[in-house]
Amino acid sequence: MLLRSPELRRPSQAAIDRATLDLEHAVGASHVLRDRDAMADYARDESEVEPSMPDVVVLATSRQAIVDTLAIAEKHGLYVTPRAGGSGRTGGAIPSGGGIVLATHGMSSVKEINKRDLLAVVEPGIITWDFHNEVEREGLFYPPDPNSLKMCRLGGNIAENAGGPRAFKYGVTREYIYGLETVLMGGNVVRSGRQTVKGVTGYDVTALLVGSEGTLGVFTEATVRLLRKPPEVATLVATYTSEEGAVEVVETLIQRGIVPRCVELMDEATLVALRNEKVPVDHRAKAMLLLEIDGFGNHFEEEIEALGNQLSTPLSLDVQMAKNESDRERLWSARRALSPATKKLAKHKLSEDVVVPRSRMLNLFAFIRSMSDENFAATTPEEGQGVRHLTYGHAGDGNLHVNFLWDTPEQRTHVNRSIDRLMHEVVKLGGTISGEHGIGITKLDYLAIEQSSELILLQKRIKNAFDPKGLLNPGKIFAAADNPGGHKAC
Repeated sequence: MLLRSPELRRPSQAAIDRATLDLEHAVGASHVLRDRDAMADYARDESEVEPSMPDVVVLATSRQAIVDTLAIAEKHGLYVTPRAGGSGRTGGAIPSGGGIVLATHGMSSVKEINKRDLLAVVEPGIITWDFHNEVEREGLFYPPDPNSLKMCRLGGNIAENAGGPRAFKYGVTREYIYGLETVLMGGNVVRSGRQTVKGVTGYDVTALLVGSEGTLGVFTEATVRLLRKPPEVATLVATYTSEEGAVEVVETLIQRGIVPRCVELMDEATLVALRNEKVPVDHRAKAMLLLEIDGFGNHFEEEIEALGNQLSTPLSLDVQMAKNESDRERLWSARRALSPATKKLAKHKLSEDVVVPRSRMLNLFAFIRSMSDENFAATTPEEGQGVRHLTYGHAGDGNLHVNFLWDTPEQRTHVNRSIDRLMHEVVKLGGTISGEHGIGITKLDYLAIEQSSELILLQKRIKNAFDPKGLLNPGKIFAAADNPGGHKAC
């Protein structure tokens, strides 16, 4: 895993100064930051990648500001790093090579909620949680719910094709983006997509832009698909004496056609982190499932009963259902707090986001367990208690977050080796190296494990068609950048 930005050719100070003057004239001096203290927050995101200071930050509040910024950046040869909420986990918002950070959090309005056509038109800077609340007040529902939803913003969700716990039933962000308004390097505005359920005119450029990690264009507006809000929701928790017992339940649910909207799995080490946060978890439990089911009509109680019956097995310890909304929020708050809670278990933590077919989850757990045992045994006494692992995630779609915990610099060698082995094993099991966090910087070295050189070259050609000078979010996704943007090999 890379934790430093790739080396890129930095712009000259003269080019930066000329561009800054043009930016101040175009978007207003109050929307252009040059002070290092003011820019410090824009040098990092929620990944473990080392910060990289931008040369200038533009606080965009309109489409025209984005158009002007991308035109000026291309004129003076400056890199541009788009940024929404900065909540990414793979370094996608780190300004590799400096240049301009183009922040869109000031564009946060909901322009339209159309209850008849079940869609909304929104700007990229709206916080996902706020968008959820706005549409739900209208009796509507936007399913994608990344765990950072109270701080992440819709533009970043679209750029990363974010998922979340509800993806098992409802899918990821791409399934809910009908159309996009996007500004390309140079300032050209492109509208792609539609406002209809069906549409197969030309290439699906909208689907290409979703998940492009800010390397092809900067979003100024999205047309978003909505659903009717399910009136009934129930949350259940089940504990088990083994990870195998929990995974087998997930497979049984799918085979029986029972489709909760969320199926979250936590292994034994994760339960330790929860107990440390004063969450009451049976000390006999080696695994936990947190499930949520929603629905309509008179049969909802029957669906809950059917789900509860499937959760009760010879390997289960307890099955409980949240009694009210505050109970539900308490349970989900504990789940969303897992990442910071696990950081308290060791001095250092890295989290990998991988996916395997659901039928291979037990294989992945067995591999992680064997890898953990080997790392622990390989650690010398002076290195502390060794590299530890914990795993949790979205078991319904096979998307698991494998966390590596260690205390001393010497143990980092074991961590690097383990991550490399994990990536190879995931692909061997028919999986993918990233489920919802993207490639960014941290997974540059692993893309070639999953994708052929021919496919990677094709994607580089697409990048070159959108951004011939290689100025937009450089140093992301591709390890060897041989485009005209001046990248050096990583």
